[in-house]
Amino acid sequence: MRVLLLGANGFLGRYVADRLLADPAVQLTTLGRGDDADVRFDLASGSPGALTRFLDAVHPGVVINAAGATRGSARDLIRHNTVAVATICEAMRRSSLSARLVQLGCAAEYGPSQPGSSTAEDALPRPGGPYGVSKLSATELVLTSGLDAIVLRVFSPIGPGTPAGSPLGRLAEALRRAMQAGDGELKLSGLGAQRDFVDVRDVARAVHAASLSAAQGAVNIGSGRAVRLRDAAATLARVAGYGGQLHELDGGLGRGSIPQPSSPVGAALGNDSAASMSAAAAYPYPDGCGSWQQADVRTARDRLGWRPRIGIEESLADIWMEAACRI
Repeated sequence: MRVLLLGANGFLGRYVADRLLADPAVQLTTLGRGDDADVRFDLASGSPGALTRFLDAVHPGVVINAAGATRGSARDLIRHNTVAVATICEAMRRSSLSARLVQLGCAAEYGPSQPGSSTAEDALPRPGGPYGVSKLSATELVLTSGLDAIVLRVFSPIGPGTPAGSPLGRLAEALRRAMQAGDGELKLSGLGAQRDFVDVRDVARAVHAASLSAAQGAVNIGSGRAVRLRDAAATLARVAGYGGQLHELDGGLGRGSIPQPSSPVGAALGNDSAASMSAAAAYPYPDGCGSWQQADVRTARDRLGWRPRIGIEESLADIWMEAACRI
């Protein structure tokens, strides 16, 4: 099976590539903006015609899109998350091949959920920020394209290589610095939100399964269990062997928050600037998902034969192993 992977250098894309390369039946080609891609192509600015010519030359049976942006202005997010997907869909429609498209969406497309509930694929999307809007627009383009397509709505991915700008990535870095400096207290905020964390290696398994499946439409990929970020922080501190105190500022929101509208959770680590405080008030949950998100993952089980295998403690341990290597 020939597979074309877009965005192989991203956090999710790297693990998807590893998973596909482990399958002897897969012939993998990567396309992206970096020099290490098999083919250099910028989806945000490249033409559908140019991409069509490449598709006809490579003739993949499956196209996987793990490319996109999680940060930046609304204009940048639309370019990289929506316009890029429009280019992919148009190129695939023009092409002579009949490839399957696997699009990686995200939980931010749903927006806030009722605490205690599980969000199913038929929930009405109400994204609370520009990132979620850009990804939802991409999903709508894919699902109305007429292509053989599936969208995997990934909840909060974690694991080895978790980006330093994400809440748990920043927490691991803060723990590393505190242990290196011998600090006995770590001040944190933004820990009140509850999110559905799913290991990036389980996400890669889901992408592989979706590539082989005939399932279409949107499918949630998560653990099916919401975890309070405060509890994840305590677990990470324990895994790290940090003997100091975790001191939460202002009940988890407000002072100290570093707002990142595109990040999975608005965790905060020690920044008291007026600008940060002002933005934190405007975006108490910077991902636009409110205080709670939990996936209903029954569709993934029933239609893809997929279940998460890696628990959050193993994911957090692997996050810490990478951070500890920098001590």
